[in-house]
Amino acid sequence: MPPTANRAVTRRSSSKRSTTSRIPAMTQNAPRLASLDAFRGFVMLAMVSGGLALGTLAEKFPGKEVYEQLAFHTEHVAWAGVSFWDLIQPSFMFMVGVALVYSYDKRKMLGQSWISMFLHVLWRSALLIVLGWVLRSNSRDYTYWTLEDVIQQIGLGYPFLFLLWNRPRIFQWTILIVIIVGYWSLFAFYPLPGENFDPITVNADPTVVPQYEGFQAHWNKNANPAHDADIWLLNQFPREEAFTFNSGGYNTLNFIPSLITMIIGLLIGQMLKRERSRFFKWILLVVAGAACLGIGYAAHYYEICPIVKRIWTPSWAVYSAGWALVILSVFYFLMDLLPLKFLGWPFLVVGMNSIAIYVMNALISGWLMTTFVKHFGNSLFTVFGDPYEAIVKSSTELILLWLICFWMYRNRFFVRI
Repeated sequence: MPPTANRAVTRRSSSKRSTTSRIPAMTQNAPRLASLDAFRGFVMLAMVSGGLALGTLAEKFPGKEVYEQLAFHTEHVAWAGVSFWDLIQPSFMFMVGVALVYSYDKRKMLGQSWISMFLHVLWRSALLIVLGWVLRSNSRDYTYWTLEDVIQQIGLGYPFLFLLWNRPRIFQWTILIVIIVGYWSLFAFYPLPGENFDPITVNADPTVVPQYEGFQAHWNKNANPAHDADIWLLNQFPREEAFTFNSGGYNTLNFIPSLITMIIGLLIGQMLKRERSRFFKWILLVVAGAACLGIGYAAHYYEICPIVKRIWTPSWAVYSAGWALVILSVFYFLMDLLPLKFLGWPFLVVGMNSIAIYVMNALISGWLMTTFVKHFGNSLFTVFGDPYEAIVKSSTELILLWLICFWMYRNRFFVRI
């Protein structure tokens, strides 16, 4: 996530120590969830790595199954289905739900009022939305008005997620089910395009993007209610030319089903905060992960609702949350259940400055590589041979970003919004 002149930067200081001394012992000694920080760092490193250019191996060595699989899992699927790369955004959104519980429980114990916390939520949400516009417009000569970026999707849904925090669980579960059924119904009962509809005109060439038929055609690319909503909404902004479709099929309304993933994270965060044994919590993570995977896949398999990340179908929201739970359970087992925190330390360094690395990747990664080449030349990138040049270059860029995060970590310099 990204930089801004308005961000809050926290440093350890004498004044902060004096404030901390007045905090009740239970709050002071409440440990951070190391596995969550490490999981966040793992996801952020994956996000900024660009897949380490591993997909280029399939081009350099055609016909090798292992390289084709690497290529598949380091880019988004064309439409239905799932790759590792598709799991990055839902994992991050799931963690937003978990982290919200820890963040606002702490604020509440520090004596902050509900209204002050809600105003902070609104400020954070607005900042994320504006930040998305800034970063998306960075490589353009004009403001790129869009609302499908991951941080903007979080910003749009965050206030609604906060309104569920600290509420009765039955209420939270009810809202979760209402969103699942309601968003599914919006697509399921929305009229299909007419007979003269040509998917090629909305960048949905059937030879590239599979087109569903029958009932599941309600979830086809740029032929659904969320796409039509964007036709109206995004054309309210000043534009170089009229908005007609999103080339990837992403939509602003994705933030609504994204709340499903975030609410599941909220429920898990509440579970992890309860006074239960860590082993029992780990078991619940595994069981909940298996349940979400099973429910999401069953909805896809029985053609109730396809798993499509680009429009965040309800089945995808639940299914991807299942994978997030499974991955978190691995980090939790190693770092919070077993005394093996050192295994996740390289990720934790990044996880505690996720905003910083997101911004650096968007704004200065190119400058870092240009400067590196200026002083050290290109020879390092071909040390393993020409076929691996792109991989070494991507790895070098990732290492440079990590080293900056490491310096920030060592100096207790954390960027927060």
